[in-house]
Amino acid sequence: MASIEMTEIIKTLQTERAQTQKELAKIDKVISALRELSGTTSTPSSNGIRRTLSAAARRKIGKAQKARWAKVRQQRAKKT
Repeated sequence: MASIEMTEIIKTLQTERAQTQKELAKIDKVISALRELSGTTSTPSSNGIRRTLSAAARRKIGKAQKARWAKVRQQRAKKT
């Protein structure tokens, strides 16, 4: 008796999985259609080349981030 119930459960789960896979395929199609309409792709840029920052720009960004964190730490210190 238990094996019959287990078989039914397995069949039900397989049916649900198949339906979910169909729904996911539909969602994937909609997503790709929306990407085409909006002009966005999964590549970094239109020609596929990633832009790099110069060392000076990275230093500048790093200094600014350190200053932001210093400000946060200073505000935390004032609260305690």
